[in-house]
Amino acid sequence: MKQAKGFFGRRKNVWTVAKNAVEKAMVYAYRDRKQKKRNFRALWIMRINAGARQYGMSYSQFMGKVKAANIELNRKVLADLAANHPETFEAIVNQVK
Repeated sequence: MKQAKGFFGRRKNVWTVAKNAVEKAMVYAYRDRKQKKRNFRALWIMRINAGARQYGMSYSQFMGKVKAANIELNRKVLADLAANHPETFEAIVNQVK
């Protein structure tokens, strides 16, 4: 019942309904911890792609050249550079061209 605190209607105070609601919530929580990682990776890829296309490259071309140039930056960092520090991202693009 403590875990059902904040639920709406009978889900918070009727034992069987609350038990089922809490079990379902736990399933969603487990699933979405995995899904959150997928969603962030997809977001980073979109941001890198948008940044790379400004300089005439696709995402796959850019990432291939980044790996070939032995630049050890992950997608999270590259996406942050593309979104918030375009001059630094441009320097990386020019280095891999």
